[in-house]
Amino acid sequence: MNNPEVIIPVLGIMCGIIVPLGVFVWLYLESKDKNKTILEISKNIDDPSKLEDLVGLLDERKKEPIDYRRSGVVTLSVGIGLFLFGVFFLGAILKGVGALVAAIGVGQIIAGYLYPNTSEEITNAVDAFEKK
Repeated sequence: MNNPEVIIPVLGIMCGIIVPLGVFVWLYLESKDKNKTILEISKNIDDPSKLEDLVGLLDERKKEPIDYRRSGVVTLSVGIGLFLFGVFFLGAILKGVGALVAAIGVGQIIAGYLYPNTSEEITNAVDAFEKK
């Protein structure tokens, strides 16, 4: 370990291990406290409907489906940016990566129009199908 050329790769490997482990521990501790809070509050609530409302409030998951059109526009923009960065600065490899990311964005936009995601869009699609 006296060789200074070895220190940087070792630190890089250690960061690659320590950062994900730190994130997993942080997420575990965060959810553990939330579960303890729900358990303590549920001991004091007698009405099951209030308990269901409480769990619904503490649930952080999105209730709405993913909007593929919005994420597709963001991905397409990133792909175009990478492509232009490759054109002006870094060359052919980054042009290819940018084109690939842009193609993924276009695919997401198309998927957003093929698969309606909100209840209003689904209702409109069903009504249009029933009229045929």
